[in-house]
Amino acid sequence: MQIYLARNNQQAGPYTVEQINQMLTSQQILLTDLAWHEGMVEWKALGELTQGKLVYEPAGYIAPPSVPNFDKTQQTYQNPSIHNISVNKKIEPELASIGSRALAKGLDILLWIPAAVIPSFFLNQTQFTALTEIQQKMQAATTSEQALRVQSELFQLIPNEAWIAVGIYIVSMLAIQAILLAKHGQSIGKRLAKIKIVDVNSNEKVSLMRGFTLRSVLFILPTFYLLPFFSIIDYAFSFNKNRQTLHDKLAKTKVVKQ
Repeated sequence: MQIYLARNNQQAGPYTVEQINQMLTSQQILLTDLAWHEGMVEWKALGELTQGKLVYEPAGYIAPPSVPNFDKTQQTYQNPSIHNISVNKKIEPELASIGSRALAKGLDILLWIPAAVIPSFFLNQTQFTALTEIQQKMQAATTSEQALRVQSELFQLIPNEAWIAVGIYIVSMLAIQAILLAKHGQSIGKRLAKIKIVDVNSNEKVSLMRGFTLRSVLFILPTFYLLPFFSIIDYAFSFNKNRQTLHDKLAKTKVVKQ
């Protein structure tokens, strides 16, 4: 397999897969460099072909028995058969659809349901009966004062062990989401929906502060108390060029297909 590279409108090659991988390891070439080989219809960023790894493993490719020596100096590319392929075009990832983003959001919200269910495992039959009565009082409450009083009864009914279990679940879930966002730019929902968060300008992975704190943590309480109204307002902002929601604009991010 012969692979051609391009950077700053300068083309070079051809190289073998083994040469490409050696140059990736030694950082002679970058994941942002453009690459083309037979079977491709257009130039693509090398990192897109390697899926972000420092090794290119084309599907179906079998390495030769030995790797020949090669001159590390880049050769001028002169293959006339692909001169008409433009390398000036900036590689832009495909934006995630509103539907896939809504799916990811819904999946992430579902992950918080266990936090509301956990206390029920710590209640006995008498407490279950009391809980039913409290729920009826909540439905009958007509003033904020009555609602607060009923809420206080609910908190007193639930044992401390239940609150501790809920706290452990919430902290664990936040930690898992933070790790995934820091490493892959994806929450659990986005990972399942095959979309990810990137910087709006550079298309690169963003910091944990932007990807998690600004986009998620600051929006948890409004989403919890005002859903679906807050989510509707948030996603109403997405009908723009980069499909940025309100929290995207705050963090200067966008969501693209994986």
